[in-house]
Amino acid sequence: MTIQEAQERVDAWIKQYGVRYFSELTNMAVLTEEVGEVARVIARRYGDQSSKPGDDLDLADELADVMWVVMCLANQTGIDLDAALERNFAKKTVRDSHRHLDNEKLKD
Repeated sequence: MTIQEAQERVDAWIKQYGVRYFSELTNMAVLTEEVGEVARVIARRYGDQSSKPGDDLDLADELADVMWVVMCLANQTGIDLDAALERNFAKKTVRDSHRHLDNEKLKD
């Protein structure tokens, strides 16, 4: 599925089951919450924090939740994420084409 197709599916789901989009401010708060859930999984699975009984450490599901809310925000603000990502790749390529290659900290 392309990003555009995913945005369309999120939009169709919202219209069928979600009644309407939450406000942009609410979705920003929801995005923050979802990123926090990604952080919790990372801290417990890959970091030093131990898990609690009943912890759901499904990183894929938490990352998908983040993507969902990002797509909601894009849809409700009229952003084509396919086009935005293409522009972002171009920006990073121009800006960083040698930056990381020349970074002594990244060399083996």
